[in-house]
Order: sequence, then C-alpha cells, then structure tokens
Amino acid sequence: QVHVVESGGGLVQPGGSLRLSCAASGSFGSIRPMGWHRQAPGKERELVAGIILAGITNYADSVKGRFTISRDSAKNTIYLQMNSLKPEDTGVYYCNAGARDYRGTYRDDYWGQGTQVTVSS
Repeated sequence: QVHVVESGGGLVQPGGSLRLSCAASGSFGSIRPMGWHRQAPGKERELVAGIILAGITNYADSVKGRFTISRDSAKNTIYLQMNSLKPEDTGVYYCNAGARDYRGTYRDDYWGQGTQVTVSS
C-alpha cells in the first residue's frame, strides 16, 4: 500500500506565498513522491511541477519563475514553494507518488486527497 498526504494549503491574498508539503509512505517498494498537480473548478487536473530521482525539475509555463519544487529524500517528502500567487492559481493541489507493488509492477498514479489553495482578496 501507498499513503500520500498533502498539507499546507489555505487562503492567501494575491501576491502572497504558500508552501505545500507531500509525504509518501507505505509497504510497497521504491515509494517516491513525484509531482504536484492542480485542479481548478470546472477544469481538468494539470501538472504544475515535477521532480525526478536525479533532481531534475519541470514546471508548467504558467508557474515558471514563481513556484519551486524541492525534495527531502530523508523524509521522502516533496515541497512546493509558491510565491507571487495569483487568483488563477486557485484550486485543489494534489501530489502523486510512484511505487513498485508486491509483483514488481511500477505505477506512478498513487494520489493524495489534495489540499485546497485559494488566492483571493
């Protein structure tokens, strides 16, 4: 099994900052949190930022220069530092993790429950 837990969301004014955390754990092998996605009301879920084992990161164009994804390998946790927040950043932010199950099959679609981010004055 894989457990993915996000935290750090909240209400913030435009121009403000938030830091999200995502911790992954469980009994499967090679569990690793991989990225942040968000889903705005009435829209599909989209990738915001990802980080791979080598530490290489990628970002959606809409957040480049404002968001930073980082990792604490010892805690098996990734973070999303969000600065200069805009109303269009509002949505539920989800973290996904990858893991290898008991049969050795690798999947990267283990999701947490999400954390709400609302940017509003």
